Amino acid sequence: MLNINTEKRSIFGKNLKKARKEGKLPAIVYGKGKEPKALFVDLNEFKKLWNKVDESTIVKLQGGDTQDVLIYDAAKEPVKGEFLHVDFYALDVDKPITANVPIEFDGVSAAVKEHGGVLVKVLHELEIEALPKDFPHEIKVNVAKLANIGDKIAVKDLDLPKNIKVNAKEDQIVVLAKPHEEEKAEEAAPVNLEDIEVQKKGKKEEEGEEGAGEEKK
Repeated sequence: MLNINTEKRSIFGKNLKKARKEGKLPAIVYGKGKEPKALFVDLNEFKKLWNKVDESTIVKLQGGDTQDVLIYDAAKEPVKGEFLHVDFYALDVDKPITANVPIEFDGVSAAVKEHGGVLVKVLHELEIEALPKDFPHEIKVNVAKLANIGDKIAVKDLDLPKNIKVNAKEDQIVVLAKPHEEEKAEEAAPVNLEDIEVQKKGKKEEEGEEGAGEEKK
């Protein structure tokens, strides 16, 4: 589990400007039935953390009361893009949480490598329900199971721990190997110049006959 150090914060508003210059990022942690607490985290440490997390990543706050949280919101300065404030949502360790977890594909599919197939990733994340201590950071799917064209991996085929619940149909396809469909350029029909000349000549003769008919009238 990822973690970040915190320290209690007792300054607010305009007084935070100096703290930000010193590399301290104002934060707050709150949750259902929990009293909000004002904190500081190290700005550089948070930047490194931010590059590793998504909406379902559980982070452990250290310093004072250790607790598991989700990064609920991170406000940035609109021009320079620097972080201004971060909100942490405290989790109840005894209650399951629900969030989307990204799917990480690994391995090499023989259907693709040896048979020239195409790997089609139907899903890129799954909604998972689990206790905070059991919540996965990602779901790994080994595409080496796709040996032949037409092979597929569905939700029911995933190797998942029994203590997590997937909110999706069991037969929902996650990834499959399909034939490689090459787009063939349509060949233009050959043009016969003699036919064009004959058609033009015939048209002129018809026009001449029509004109002669009008003169006779």
